[in-house]
Amino acid sequence: MEEVPHDCPGADSAQAGRGASCQGCPNQRLCASGAGAAPDPAIEEIKEKMKTVKHKILVLSGKGGVGKSTFSAHLAHGLAEDENTQIALLDIDICGPSIPKIMGLEGEQVHQSGSGWSPVYVEDNLGVMSVGFLLSSPDDAVIWRGPKKNGMIKQFLRDVDWGEVDYLIVDTPPGTSDEHLSVVQYLATAHIDGAVIITTPQEVSLQDVRKEINFCHKVKLPIIGVVENMSGFICPKCKKESQIFPPTTGGAEVMCQDLKVPLLGKVPLDPRIGGVVTKASLFWLMPRIHQPHQPTGV
Repeated sequence: MEEVPHDCPGADSAQAGRGASCQGCPNQRLCASGAGAAPDPAIEEIKEKMKTVKHKILVLSGKGGVGKSTFSAHLAHGLAEDENTQIALLDIDICGPSIPKIMGLEGEQVHQSGSGWSPVYVEDNLGVMSVGFLLSSPDDAVIWRGPKKNGMIKQFLRDVDWGEVDYLIVDTPPGTSDEHLSVVQYLATAHIDGAVIITTPQEVSLQDVRKEINFCHKVKLPIIGVVENMSGFICPKCKKESQIFPPTTGGAEVMCQDLKVPLLGKVPLDPRIGGVVTKASLFWLMPRIHQPHQPTGV
């Protein structure tokens, strides 16, 4: 996917999606349709709905497979450890919804109530919503174009009855696509606290994270910080550290210094995560097993 042009006319411009600089932009079609300029009545409805949500955090990644969804699930479950804190986890990875599997909710369905769609609850204070709950089988392919994806995201934000929520964690697809533009647009008036960006140490991942950071600047989305996942492997027997993904250009630390973005931390690989994530009922035992000074690669 190509980077958003530096001379982008902006979604509100008459040249949006039509100017010479728009050629090759991943958001050209959406801007040209006028969706970026015409006020959407749903924005006010979503703003009203989001008044019961105190904090909204997007979890982004430049590439798939870096542990973004697993991080989102850990973040949501970690915050929910406080029984007095209400957490909502929204999966808007429309074509690759993995949150139901990770959270042990495969086979669950969405129920309609008088106040909207009811989330699926893992705990009394942790609700989850995903397009995966709308599929007849987890193997079903979601073959939707941008407008239908955007409509689904709009419906999630407007119609899900979360109730009073302290944190809404939004797990997004990798890259910078229609889904990202839509969720930022729909939540623009509802105040987004910011984005956490997940990467791995190697340059092939970092180059797409730079695009992600550029996207955040373009749409005025605050960046909470970057997490370098799979940052080395510590042998559980000899305690020797190995670099599975060598940070040939300095990893996330150097990138964050160069771009003046906070580095939230580095998380090493742990082979046990790969085993328990496929046994969702055991997955949440892992945070309790590990000591605070022993973070686990997700």
